[in-house]
Amino acid sequence: MRAATLAALLALQQQLGSAVQVLSVDEATHPAVVRSFHAADLPAFVLVRRGVELWRQQGLPEDEAIAAQLLARLALPPAS
Repeated sequence: MRAATLAALLALQQQLGSAVQVLSVDEATHPAVVRSFHAADLPAFVLVRRGVELWRQQGLPEDEAIAAQLLARLALPPAS
């Protein structure tokens, strides 16, 4: 993974604090995990809570407000 991408993910993790864990899953290392998300294009960014997908974006998040958007998604009641 490129250094710039890793730096962006680290910065996002710092903004989110302990509310969300940012993980990078490499297709070459974990192909089954990548396939399980049925991503049409990579990279993809997926927010999951207790196995339920709350949000998805193709490509890496580059919007400055992404941390607030993710935290707002987590405030939604769990899907039944």
